[in-house]
Amino acid sequence: MARIIVTAPQMPDALDLLRDHDVMGGDHFMTREELEEAIVDADAVLSSLSDPLDADMLARAPKLKVIGQCAAGFNNVDIEAAGKQGIVVTTTPGVLHEATADLAFGLMLMATRRLGEAERLVRAGTPWRYDHTFMLGAGLQGATLGIIGLGQIGEAMARRGAAFGMDVVYTARHDHDTSAVDATNPATATTRRVDLDELLRISDVVSLHCPLTPETTHIIDSAALEKMKPTAFVINTARGACIDENALVAALRAGKIAGAGLDVYEHEPSITPGLLEMENVVLLPHIGSAARPTRGVMSALSARNILAVLDGKPAETPVN
Repeated sequence: MARIIVTAPQMPDALDLLRDHDVMGGDHFMTREELEEAIVDADAVLSSLSDPLDADMLARAPKLKVIGQCAAGFNNVDIEAAGKQGIVVTTTPGVLHEATADLAFGLMLMATRRLGEAERLVRAGTPWRYDHTFMLGAGLQGATLGIIGLGQIGEAMARRGAAFGMDVVYTARHDHDTSAVDATNPATATTRRVDLDELLRISDVVSLHCPLTPETTHIIDSAALEKMKPTAFVINTARGACIDENALVAALRAGKIAGAGLDVYEHEPSITPGLLEMENVVLLPHIGSAARPTRGVMSALSARNILAVLDGKPAETPVN
């Protein structure tokens, strides 16, 4: 019987898959101190994106065989340290892209059409009446959607943009097959790959869907924001540190861009105070994949990865 540490609440069906083992946790978010103590005799960890699985933490786990990260990303895990210790690291790719793209598209609608601002006005009891010039927002039809990172989530966002009549451009390390995007709406322009400077210059909405790497950390900084249209919006459902939040606040205050929609933050869960003060910023609490069916599949995949490695079999979705 293996010792499995579950660092945060998971969907119950996934925990049932682990019932033949000694499972600790799963009912609350473990602090670093709790995890440091629990990981000492762990054979497996079912982790979340916020767990500090750095080299120091992994060094405390001489028995650890597998990390089942319940997320598509793994920037919280020291992959090099894990490899040196023979720890298999797994994630949950290919199962959360549609739900996350739904959320990203929702953020875009909220930001461009001022939906959060409008709802706050109604809930506050502020007097209003129908007026032709009241609460005017930006339209999406005929606008250009710039995707930074055309992976599964980026492509799913691109398809949604095309369905709404947006022309799509993207930046990535290499060309991608965009036939599914182009087939969504033949009335839009052919999807094309451009460099980052052109994307920033021509896009009406810039949506981030890239992993967090040294190259993408602060990919949206003050220089990038200067290149954007004053009528443009930025949407982030990738990783918070892809945007320099202080630079974003300064750009918004100066009217360099029109607004932003964020589901992730540079110092999550802390949010740069200036963002909280702005009506043209939509803020959500990192719920990109938080659709019940999606989270169930993610948890189950993490559990299956753990069970496979403990049984001496290959993981379904290994990182290393």
